[in-house]
Order: sequence, then C-alpha cells, then structure tokens
Amino acid sequence: MESNPASESRHGTRGPGRFEVFVDAINHRISRAPFFGVIVVALALWGLSKPLWASTTKWELGLHTGSSILSLLLLVLLENAGRRGEEASQEKLNVIAEALSDLMAHQPDESGELGASVRRLREAVGLEERH
Repeated sequence: MESNPASESRHGTRGPGRFEVFVDAINHRISRAPFFGVIVVALALWGLSKPLWASTTKWELGLHTGSSILSLLLLVLLENAGRRGEEASQEKLNVIAEALSDLMAHQPDESGELGASVRRLREAVGLEERH
C-alpha cells in the first residue's frame, strides 16, 4: 500500500517526538484507577488542612487555583492524545476502504452495480483514481 500525507505527517522518519512520548506516558498513567485514588487522597488532605489556613477564602483559593491549572494541563494532554488516536483510526479506515475499493474494482461485474459502488466508495473517502 502507498503511504498518504496523513501517515507521512504522523510517521516522520524520526518517529514520535518527545512531546508525543510525554503525552502517551501521561495518558497511560492518568487513565488508570490509581490516578483517581491520588486525586481522592489529595482532596481528603486538602479537606483536613482547613485548620492550618488563616482564612477559609485562602483555603478554598488554594484548591481552586491548583485544580484549575491541573484541569487545563490534563485537558490539553488528553485532547492531544485523543486527536492522534482519531487520526490513527481514520488512517486505518482509509486503508481498509482503499483495499476494499481495489478488491471491488478487480471483481467481474456484469450488471455494473459493483462499478457504481466502487465510485461511491472512492468519492466517500476521497480516494483518487489511479491511471
């Protein structure tokens, strides 16, 4: 099979970059149950630390600031991982559609219905005719 621009842009000659490796490592860790446990423990410690703070406002501000920063960072990392996952899935679907289209194009067809199906499939996924 030929490579396409999507696969070439994602699979450069060097492999995944440092950011992609970092995102994959973080995604692997935060999508597991232990990360949820860490968050629950952190919230429990925050709740127990109320007597140590001079005012309730500062106590609440500490949680709000930290959780906002953590949420934003995790959102960006998870969106990146999700986008790359969607691109990989789409690339696989395109390869399957191209293989199916090629297979259908090489089958004998007396009624012409298969040829019409091949054209519709190629138009649907944006496959170009090969000469």
